Amino acid sequence: MAASTSHPSPSTPPEAGPGAKMLYLIKRRATTSREELVAHWFANHMPAVIAGQHDQAARGRAHAHRYIATLYDANAEGEQPWDGMAQLWWDRSLPRPEVPHGTTPTDTFQQKAEPYVPWATREYVVIDGSESLSVEPLTLNAPFPCTRSGFYKVSFLVKTKDGVDFDAFYSHWLNVHVPNIRSVMAEVGGFRYVVSHSIEPQVEAYAGMAELYFHAAADWAEFGKAIQPDGMEQWVDGGATLVLAARTEMIGIP
Repeated sequence: MAASTSHPSPSTPPEAGPGAKMLYLIKRRATTSREELVAHWFANHMPAVIAGQHDQAARGRAHAHRYIATLYDANAEGEQPWDGMAQLWWDRSLPRPEVPHGTTPTDTFQQKAEPYVPWATREYVVIDGSESLSVEPLTLNAPFPCTRSGFYKVSFLVKTKDGVDFDAFYSHWLNVHVPNIRSVMAEVGGFRYVVSHSIEPQVEAYAGMAELYFHAAADWAEFGKAIQPDGMEQWVDGGATLVLAARTEMIGIP
């Protein structure tokens, strides 16, 4: 399922894309180094996921249409709340498994990562900018997975306060906060902006996610200087919301 290429006007709320974007937050085990996790994710886990989805498609069964993974940088204190996130786009949301994936490892990556569960979201592509995110399949090895860099991506994992009215919160996010962010992104040269809302926010760790892409960290710094409050703070728990930077993505299914 390709991202929408529409560019709504600043006064038009974005529309949700079809299907569901399934997210998988990944954290390495205490005995695993960052390098180990990434090596086994790319070399052992991603090829198996790609092959599995292609096999399901060939059989006419439900399958992911797109698959990418983001590798998060450590924060200013050198901490890494999450090492990365896998994103898979489906025609429908997947049920939460009774047992987290990797509880009984099926590959070396799952031996190195903490067990994880899917997080079902609806995706709103506010600023597409896909032309600035090239996909270059490998030529001396299997085409996928491949990698891309040359950008500065900031992801907000949004935690809400207790007792939130999610209908009111999501309405404000799309109708007030999104136009605010979109206008400042245009000012500082941000080229892609995507919002993902939890389909079942009452049971998820986070109510949603915003992903902002810039050409360089300096553009993100300018964004921070220019952005003004718009009321999101009445719903958002700022202390529990995570802001994660990334400079590399791994592409499984473009």
